[in-house]
Amino acid sequence: MNIDRAVLTLAGTLTLLGTLLAATASPWWLLLTGFVGLNLLQSSVTGFCPAASILRRLGVRPGPAFDR
Repeated sequence: MNIDRAVLTLAGTLTLLGTLLAATASPWWLLLTGFVGLNLLQSSVTGFCPAASILRRLGVRPGPAFDR
């Protein structure tokens, strides 16, 4: 798995988890979903993704989108 797929997998998992927890536990979990969406928007504008930086340090091989 490369960084691109790992970032998308992480974002999708956290979005689904936040939505599920908001529906079952507390609506405050929607903040997690909002944070993930805001981070995706920020990374599309600036090209900087904190999750990609962390995954790179953990040794995940780069993909075409986060190869810097």
